[in-house]
Amino acid sequence: MTGQFSPAFREELAALMRWRRDVRRFRTDPVPEDLLARSLQAFALAPSVGLCEPWRILRVDSPAARAACLANFRDCNAQALNGFDGDRAAIYSRLKLTGMAEAPVQLAIFCDDATPKGSGLGAATMPETRAYSVVGAIIHLWLALRAEGLGLGWVSILDRQRLARDLDVPPGWRFIGYLCIGWPEKEDTVPELERAGWETRAPALHLESR
Repeated sequence: MTGQFSPAFREELAALMRWRRDVRRFRTDPVPEDLLARSLQAFALAPSVGLCEPWRILRVDSPAARAACLANFRDCNAQALNGFDGDRAAIYSRLKLTGMAEAPVQLAIFCDDATPKGSGLGAATMPETRAYSVVGAIIHLWLALRAEGLGLGWVSILDRQRLARDLDVPPGWRFIGYLCIGWPEKEDTVPELERAGWETRAPALHLESR
């Protein structure tokens, strides 16, 4: 392979991106450890500002830690519901917004804003690029998991400070996302929020020139 890819490969890559969904409904079947380890190697291939590789990954396995994170979500979700009324509140109340009760693998992903790696290259003027790097790495993982038939659900309805305390993370680690991983109950190319009537995809890309 010299950097050129066949039309068939490009079509399969486009299909992979179409079938990448934010999964909320998981089967409880375990994920083989070798398959998970292979997928997590996507982090090693991800770009990062200054090659600082600021991602920090916590595997949330213990019943106590999982219970604390799920309680965090439920409290925040109830607060979020209070911010809507009418039809919007009715739709929100029916949405399933986490797979934390079912997903066999759960990861809390952080960004180490204090990492000395990379010597601040590219982050001195835009420190947020460290967090962007972590997000990019998560997308790599998402596609790698999907290629294995697995699904990922990104949970963001959480109190970041409370979660950091509950998981006892070092100071300087910024919470990026809570990832639920497992076998999807069903697969679809249409986002669940669109199927539920919450929002629709834009019909075309908005692009401006200057």
